[in-house]
Amino acid sequence: MDEKKTTYKSFKTSINFYAFGIAEREGRRTFSTVTDVIIISVSGCCYSNSLKDSHNCVERAMHHNCPVCFEFLFDTTKDITVLRCGHTIHLECVKEMEQHFKYSCPVCSKSYRDMSRVWEKLDREVASTPMPPIYLNKMVWILCNDCGESSEVNYHILAHKCLKCNSYNTRQTRGGPASCSSDITETVR
Repeated sequence: MDEKKTTYKSFKTSINFYAFGIAEREGRRTFSTVTDVIIISVSGCCYSNSLKDSHNCVERAMHHNCPVCFEFLFDTTKDITVLRCGHTIHLECVKEMEQHFKYSCPVCSKSYRDMSRVWEKLDREVASTPMPPIYLNKMVWILCNDCGESSEVNYHILAHKCLKCNSYNTRQTRGGPASCSSDITETVR
């Protein structure tokens, strides 16, 4: 057998046993068997096999503080979850964020759950909230936090929708109400 494969297999097995042992010592049954654990070399952590093909890998994801409570995640005894973007956070911190209607990753600002129903509701709200004539043709540049696309859209006081992925999880980067000052000056006089 190839020496590299043997070394990697031995390393992987020892990491899996290590993760299983930590869980057992702490009174948690995080992993029911060693085969339920995988090692992801880039992240430097052990995750459940159920995440193998369903998460974005973030390098050394568990070797950071929780972005909400700042507890070091690798040593924590609290339950941890992996967000869709790949960032890790305490499960109780995610629940706390949801109580305050925060549904985006505190590290990268990507939505961490399906927001399509919320976006549909915002579509209706934007459509039913007419803008004053002074802002009807006002354009602003936005950056979508979900897909990373920059686009120029009509200014609206409620929200700005990404033209690529239809998300309202956006931020205005250029333009704004103050930049239509010539029309405002005319109105004020």
